[in-house]
Amino acid sequence: MQQTSTDDNAMAVNSDPQETSNLCTSNQEGRLTRRSVLGSLLAGVAISALPAAAQPSPSRNGISLGAIADRAIPLDYLGLSYETAQLADPTFFAADNRELVSLFRTLSSQGVLRIGGNSSEFCWWKTKPNQSAPPMPASSHADGNWMPQKFTAIEPVAIDRLAEFLDATGWKAIYGLNLGTGSPERDAEEAAYVARILGTRLLYFQIGNEPEYYSDANNRLRAPNWDFEQYFAQWTAFVQAVTQRVPDARFGGPDVGSNADWVIQFAERAPKALPRRIVACTSHYYAEGPPDSPFTTVARLLARNPKFESALDRVTAAAMQAGIAYRMTEGNTCYRGGKPGLSNAFCSALWAADYLLLLASRGAVGVNLHGGGSQQIRFSLGGHLPGESLAPGADPAAALGSFYTPIAGSREAHFSARPVFYGMKIAGLLAGGRMRSVLFDTPPADARAWAAETPSGEIRIVVVNKDPQQDLDLRVPSKGAAELWRLEAPNLSATSGVTLAGAECETGKGWRPRQKEHLACRSGSITVQIPRASAAILFLPNVHS
Repeated sequence: MQQTSTDDNAMAVNSDPQETSNLCTSNQEGRLTRRSVLGSLLAGVAISALPAAAQPSPSRNGISLGAIADRAIPLDYLGLSYETAQLADPTFFAADNRELVSLFRTLSSQGVLRIGGNSSEFCWWKTKPNQSAPPMPASSHADGNWMPQKFTAIEPVAIDRLAEFLDATGWKAIYGLNLGTGSPERDAEEAAYVARILGTRLLYFQIGNEPEYYSDANNRLRAPNWDFEQYFAQWTAFVQAVTQRVPDARFGGPDVGSNADWVIQFAERAPKALPRRIVACTSHYYAEGPPDSPFTTVARLLARNPKFESALDRVTAAAMQAGIAYRMTEGNTCYRGGKPGLSNAFCSALWAADYLLLLASRGAVGVNLHGGGSQQIRFSLGGHLPGESLAPGADPAAALGSFYTPIAGSREAHFSARPVFYGMKIAGLLAGGRMRSVLFDTPPADARAWAAETPSGEIRIVVVNKDPQQDLDLRVPSKGAAELWRLEAPNLSATSGVTLAGAECETGKGWRPRQKEHLACRSGSITVQIPRASAAILFLPNVHS
């Protein structure tokens, strides 16, 4: 079942209570036949395959750079999000899982791993062999329920291995505790062990996943009259229990699926109620969904969403007013595991590059894109993974991971970077710099540019041309010759052949740029063409030299 929000306070385009939804609105309804889905998929991407003669001449434009931000994009801006149920396999997040370690390090040398998701509400802390799982809630087998249908035990060895994995990758962690079916005592016991073993690798705890959905018909972890007041009272009781066991514990929240008002109320109240313990307010965003909706298309994914941007401004302002950070701790292209031909295609890379840098421009300290294996995502959705039935070839793709996961595969089948990984990678090249506003001479409908000035004074500009038909000829002011790396693929629907600077992210080998274009400076500017359905990053010389 899909929950659709039409409230201006929502921060998701298509919010959904099962799985971790978003922060905006949509009116997507209905289920599809296999034939209609295929037609929808083809309609979304066919425009990228028009013959060359049908393509319009390049659009010509220029940009200028404006004010510089006060704060730099954090070096740990990039992050990944996984279901807590993934910890049931202690060999996954382990230092000897070398391929996964390599891909994490390729994405970022100091990122943030968030552990949570729907399954966090149905995981329990098991420290003794004879311990029994808690009783399942009465709602678990109700018709239309999309929450997990059984409990998953998390044992101390998984946290031991997680600590070693974090050491091997250079990453830190946000750890989600169970509010939906947990108890203050059980959460406190788990938190004490996690805090002791992870130590400085632990950024903070979250308690509860998308709690505003607890009363929804496909969740039902709370009564129909559930509201923020009840949530905040219960959440505070859990926090107090945890801090009894972990005196220096820090927290983020409310980790909502789509309700911007809950984020703002949390930012206004939590730091005052619990001084020096609240370090971040957090929420989720999935741009599209559900996968089997005819409205979930490539064109919609790549279109701007002014409503989301307005809500984002509200929550980041509330965080700043409260003196805490704002982080988007979960999200991706399409909720409920993603859509084949969209979430695992090159269009997702262009979406990710633009989306991550939009959030950075608004002051977010990081973004965690959700992923992981199909088994874990299906479990978190009550046994559902709608994308599997949508297109030929979907089953083999799902066997290697959920459709939206940035990293696909397993220890047995090897790991690989999906297209969305490359979009994250190019956005992360601006980390450490202070963003500068970018103004087009004539604002294009389907292209955006994001710029940052590094501590050394170098200017880096990411240009994302999401137009499926028209190339973009761009004039950029510069003090000298520039370097250019391109993010390319055969077309928007390509699921392979994606390169950044002419190189793929090779499993176990990392990534190094292979094709660096050198652009001459003439009369104080350089000119570059950004082909349709591609992106690029420009490196301009030191502005202070």
